[in-house]
Amino acid sequence: MRLAREYDVLPIAIVLDLPEAVCAERNAARPDRAGMPRHVIKRHQRELRRSLRGLEREGLRKVHILRGAEEVERAEVVTERRYNDLTHLAGPFDIIGDVHGCRSELDTLLAGLGYADGDGAHPEGRTAVFVGDLVDRGPDSPGVLRRVMRMVGAGSALCVPGNHENKLGRWLKGRNVQLTHGLAETVEQLAKEDDAFCERVGTFIGGLVSHDVLDGGKLVVCHAGLPEKYDGRTSGRVRPHALYGDTTGETDEFGLPVRYPWAEDYRGRAAVVYGHTPVPNTSWINNTICLDTGAVFGGKMTALRWPERELVDVPAERVWYEPVKPLGTQAPGSREGRPLDLADVHGRRVVETRHMGRLAVREENAAAALEVMSRFAVDPRLLACLPPTMAPTATSREEGFLEHPAEAFAQYREDGVAQVVCEESEPGVDRLRLQREHREHRLVDAPQRLVVPQPVQRFEPERVLPKRQRPFVAEEPAAQPLQIRRPGVLRATDDPQVLTPAHLDPGLDQPPLGVVYERREPRL
Repeated sequence: MRLAREYDVLPIAIVLDLPEAVCAERNAARPDRAGMPRHVIKRHQRELRRSLRGLEREGLRKVHILRGAEEVERAEVVTERRYNDLTHLAGPFDIIGDVHGCRSELDTLLAGLGYADGDGAHPEGRTAVFVGDLVDRGPDSPGVLRRVMRMVGAGSALCVPGNHENKLGRWLKGRNVQLTHGLAETVEQLAKEDDAFCERVGTFIGGLVSHDVLDGGKLVVCHAGLPEKYDGRTSGRVRPHALYGDTTGETDEFGLPVRYPWAEDYRGRAAVVYGHTPVPNTSWINNTICLDTGAVFGGKMTALRWPERELVDVPAERVWYEPVKPLGTQAPGSREGRPLDLADVHGRRVVETRHMGRLAVREENAAAALEVMSRFAVDPRLLACLPPTMAPTATSREEGFLEHPAEAFAQYREDGVAQVVCEESEPGVDRLRLQREHREHRLVDAPQRLVVPQPVQRFEPERVLPKRQRPFVAEEPAAQPLQIRRPGVLRATDDPQVLTPAHLDPGLDQPPLGVVYERREPRL
């Protein structure tokens, strides 16, 4: 039992209930047990049969009793597929975020995805997958349940439970639950339905599994997110985590629990699609994505097409329920203010990008970039953008030219680039604007950077902290003077013609907060 709980699997007991004579005969054939008294075997047999009545109460999922030697000989061990193991289903899928009783928006979204009315069959054989929270807060929770149950029954959809279904299921069983967080509205709506429908709803909710593992293990669908160690596991610890997620133990200013940013730590190969925490917009974080975009709060209802990884959404018709906490701008798993993890950039990595899809970064390229960023750059979270650049062409064969446009265009044409956009650049000055909310903070970095705090009348050389100290300080620290160790970088001098912003950019009278000026020698 301890091992089963440790590895989050369901324990199963196989009991060998053999006659006393058989046990005595087999003991006599064993040299170390030949002298065992007969009354010991009788006592063991009585204790075994007495314990059978309480095995299931000890937490065993199943108990198989084999009575007699013949049953033992005929027994065959057959492995069964776990309830959440749907790896044989390869899709394609349309994964739909939290619905919360918004029947009209759900109908519009399903129609846009191509699902027919009634049993919801898709002409291309696609399967809808619901991440839970079908009920509460919205205007028509029974209508949502009726359509989802019909689709699941017809094999056109899958569904995992949310915390709101779990609470509704306990209420339908007669448990004492508080009618809060929208459950009162659902109870009022169900009062207009017949008892048979409510019974079907209770049976439907009771049969939902905590999470589904789909598409050969490439996709995990749950309600509140799931760490990699719980993927495909079945225990009393996994289900609450899939329904409610994890918290830090703190509460925010709205009295709601602070969600633990588990997506930051996720490094699993399977994509985890979930809901539960409303966000204004969806975003991929470490191969996880939240699809709860607050339809019931006036946001939108979102679906993810898998394996295409395309997002489809419809706007809410109105604000159906006023949220306790306004829809924020920070998605679950935001890395703001948290330490960087070497595992994020070490070795070969696959990066999800907005416009180019999935990009693979080779280990040697990641190592080179890590070397530069760790020694000469600011925290990557402070970089508003990386200035665009293109790879230089081969050295020109024309005498007197390092690079020649004709040869450059020929190289691009040979590489399959049909169109090249050329823009004039100023090689002497590299400028990066950083917008920060806390203007009292001062950016300090490696000795190669000059940072301008606000307000400023003249550009003056700042003092910088040693490299290993924290990047932001609210007060002027005891620091070392600016030191320049690399040639070609703007040096700290008393010459205002060199250090004033007008010299660097005549159109800039006063640099904004966090402008980093760097002067490099122009290259040919």
